[in-house]
Amino acid sequence: MPLLPVVPENHSHVLAEFDCLDPLLSALRLDSGRLKCTCLAVSRKWLALGTSSGGLHLIQREGWKQRLILTHKEGSITQVACCPQDEDFVAVATSQGLVVVWELQLERRGRPERVSMSWEHRGQTITALCWDTSALRVFAGDSGGKVSFLRAGSSKLGKGSAFVIFPVQTVTTVDSKVVQLGYQDGRLLVSSLSRCYLCDTEKEKFWRVGNKERDGEYGACFFPHNKGLLVGQPPLLFCARPGSRIWEAGFNGEVLSTHQFKQLLACPPLPLITYRNEPYYNPMQKSPQSIAFPKLLYLGDQNLLTWTHSAIYIFTPQNGQVLLWTEVKDLVDVAVYRSELFCLHGSGHLSHLCLLSAERCVERLLRRESWPLAAAVCCMFQHTITTSRARKSIPIDRLEHLRSQLSVTTHLDLIGQLEEVISKVEPLDSASSSRRSSISSHESFNVLDCGIYRVISRRGSQSDEETGSLIAHSISEEERLKDFSFVQEEDQVDKYLKRVLFLSVSSFVKKTTEKINSELWQRPEFREIDTHKTNLYCKQIHLQDPLVLLDPVRLEETLLEWLPVLELILGPAEPGLASQQEESSCSSGEPAEGATQENKEESLDNVEKLDQCDSTEKAPEVSCGIPPEPVRVVSPKPVPSDLMADLTHLATLYTELSCFRKHVDEKAMGCTTFLRRYFFLLDQDRMRRMCLLCYQEQPQVQHSFIEAMLGQKVFMSSKVVEVIQRADMLRSLRSLKELQPWNAPLLLAHLHRLYEKHGEAAVRSFSQFYPTITPADVMIMAQQSHFLAYLDNLVQSQTEEHRLLFLQSLLEPESLRQDWLELALTCDAPQHCDTLTPDGQPRWHSHCFSWGYGRLLSLLIRLPADLSSKQKMAESCRSHGYWTGYLYLCRELQRRTEAFCTICQLDDISLLEEPEGVEPQTLDEWKLLIHMSQQCSSLGDSEQVAGVNGSSRSNGSADCGGKVTPENLTLMLARTAGPDRALAILEECVMQLDLSPHSKLVCELLRVTEKRQRAMIQTMLERCDRFLWSQHA
Repeated sequence: MPLLPVVPENHSHVLAEFDCLDPLLSALRLDSGRLKCTCLAVSRKWLALGTSSGGLHLIQREGWKQRLILTHKEGSITQVACCPQDEDFVAVATSQGLVVVWELQLERRGRPERVSMSWEHRGQTITALCWDTSALRVFAGDSGGKVSFLRAGSSKLGKGSAFVIFPVQTVTTVDSKVVQLGYQDGRLLVSSLSRCYLCDTEKEKFWRVGNKERDGEYGACFFPHNKGLLVGQPPLLFCARPGSRIWEAGFNGEVLSTHQFKQLLACPPLPLITYRNEPYYNPMQKSPQSIAFPKLLYLGDQNLLTWTHSAIYIFTPQNGQVLLWTEVKDLVDVAVYRSELFCLHGSGHLSHLCLLSAERCVERLLRRESWPLAAAVCCMFQHTITTSRARKSIPIDRLEHLRSQLSVTTHLDLIGQLEEVISKVEPLDSASSSRRSSISSHESFNVLDCGIYRVISRRGSQSDEETGSLIAHSISEEERLKDFSFVQEEDQVDKYLKRVLFLSVSSFVKKTTEKINSELWQRPEFREIDTHKTNLYCKQIHLQDPLVLLDPVRLEETLLEWLPVLELILGPAEPGLASQQEESSCSSGEPAEGATQENKEESLDNVEKLDQCDSTEKAPEVSCGIPPEPVRVVSPKPVPSDLMADLTHLATLYTELSCFRKHVDEKAMGCTTFLRRYFFLLDQDRMRRMCLLCYQEQPQVQHSFIEAMLGQKVFMSSKVVEVIQRADMLRSLRSLKELQPWNAPLLLAHLHRLYEKHGEAAVRSFSQFYPTITPADVMIMAQQSHFLAYLDNLVQSQTEEHRLLFLQSLLEPESLRQDWLELALTCDAPQHCDTLTPDGQPRWHSHCFSWGYGRLLSLLIRLPADLSSKQKMAESCRSHGYWTGYLYLCRELQRRTEAFCTICQLDDISLLEEPEGVEPQTLDEWKLLIHMSQQCSSLGDSEQVAGVNGSSRSNGSADCGGKVTPENLTLMLARTAGPDRALAILEECVMQLDLSPHSKLVCELLRVTEKRQRAMIQTMLERCDRFLWSQHA
């Protein structure tokens, strides 16, 4: 790979494609030449796709599940719009000029209904649809310039409102075709071929935007103020002008300024980051662009989007700059929701793009394990990746891990460039110091009710904006914590650590330290450690510092200083230690203090030893020669409930910090040791999620957690445990169902006990507990072969049309696809000697063997994947002899020659037939196939020996199909291209073939059929010709 050019520093964002929507279109049958997607719209919940046959597909964006198909007999769908304030309504325009408003009625589980219809635009092409942002009415504009609106009747508006027929009203008729409509705060924006008009729909007033006309398709849109100093102000208008210009106008239509982008667009296009191909950036491509912007859309965070047939342009009108422009081929239409773009191409396929910063793009690529693509983005956008701000999402160790994943043989230059980037990386400390100086430059701060520190700035409104963003970030993190799932893409280790910081620390640290000082020290059982009160007061001052709360390193240091206090208060007592402390406390104060210090040092030494055990081996007793300390599930001393809640937060936070610690601290206690010693203080739900995230690095944490759950008194005294111990699985499952709503950690402990009793039979039934118990839980709990049975049952529990999308949602990370494929190819599978010859070639008819997890294998190979992943899957299928999957992947990878060779060796002509087979598409492929069949026919006859595979399937079914012989291939080609062409190709192959009497008869019948078809077509054409001439006369 050649050296990648570096993008200029004024570019910080990219357009990236992470999802492939081709399987969705294939499932909807919109990838064929006969049926195509014609328009699209998107909202928070729906992706609406209009088709050339008059169907409207409503796809639920969560999981990409198809929910509804709305049919129209009034022509193909030309426009579609989703209601922004009520997603139960969708407006559709057809090619015959009909406008329909549908009420989906999903909340009441009713059938969708047409609640309004308009034939006001009959005979015209409807070019734009737009919803009112406050009422249930739709504006429509057509090619003749007419703009009308119709109201949507609905049962939601009150009794009888669904039976009221609202009249269709014409708003205005402009001078030319309507290009784009927009509505905001009671005003309608109409952009025609010559002008832009602003209409007050309530007062029926109209204004022209600007005085100069134009000629062509130019868009216009409203630009609301959603953030910054202008929140609450009337929105602006932006209208496209010739020569890459855009007017900026006020809400009354008065032009305020003109933005000229012609010279600003004299820069190279940024690459589209996609799995389909490598990013390409040509820094020499610089020339001004004079473009007509056909439509304008408000995008994401105060950006303006437009596009042409071959490119997408995004501007930041507040500073009059070009955020980026990217070449995207064959664009027909674009729909946006926040920072997401859904693009419809001329070929009918869809692409899903995201606008995001370069460091955020790298983070998502790392999560998807797209190593070369992530490294390429790092090298091209060095100026954003090397800044200290990027360390929050891309730590240095993740960049080093990325470098280790690149292949030295294929990505040597890329590795060298990435090493240069890593050498320029700024550490997080520089960001902390700059943040510290910025905070210290403010006058003061106060604490909000939610626990966030609100800084009062000398600069006025700017700090209010920053504070608002911090509060919004905290709230969003809290919502994501509630919706946490192991299979979700966003919840990974680094983000999980940040979420814990914002949720756990700022809301309870101050309250905890006050309680420890006011209540805990006054209890008689804690008087012997009164000498540490002064030390704890000092920690209280540190914990109230916002720089400590928001800095993981300094927070960890403070918690490590708090750890010895917790050890002395609630730590395990060694034999004889209590009596020694009692005797020393009865004497003078000095010996007591010395004894306390000695005990403290001994406890720290023990912590260091146990931590070494955790970091080196899975079982502490193996590495250190001492048995692991028992799990403590009950507090050794009474603790008030409110104080226990605060200690739970602190202890859980320390456990999470120690689990994801990147470095080894001498003072730190290992995660496993802390969990076993203070399990009674920990939040079980958060511990379960933490164990799932760190299982690969620290499996002993999960084992200790399950051991602690099984040892709880609440668990041991449960009636479900008694039923499980009686070894009655059906009654056990019935008892577990009665525990709903389930507590995930407790249910997981019960399932562990059930698995120990019944093994694979129990695991197969665990699918009924999804999503409370995820595949990640079962993967850790069960043997690999047993887990595969669970996964197969879980996938098969879904409806057939949803299985593929459901299985895709379980792949987190995506590397699980290859792992599960290898597992399914080795469990309950035919022997290698039955499917492969000694030299690794396919055995005759070995594809007829049954595979125990064939249904799961069929789904796994059909999952969307990049090129390298599909190549790995193909090699795995070939090495294990799973020929059905290998042929499918060869067809996907366009390795048709290998597929034909395999089919000839398998000797089954049915593998050449659609839809599952690989059918030759050109005459050259037919010639190649006939040559291969001639070479393999003799080998196939010699290998077909009874006792090896026999002549039938292993499960007793009939023969797999006809043989792949030159004669059978000739007959197959004769049915496709005609008998004369088939025999001519045989002569070109220099092959003398004596056809059997049956084959000769078939060829003769095909000739007769072909002649009759030609005669019939000729007769029909003559009759049509006579009829047309008679009508003309």
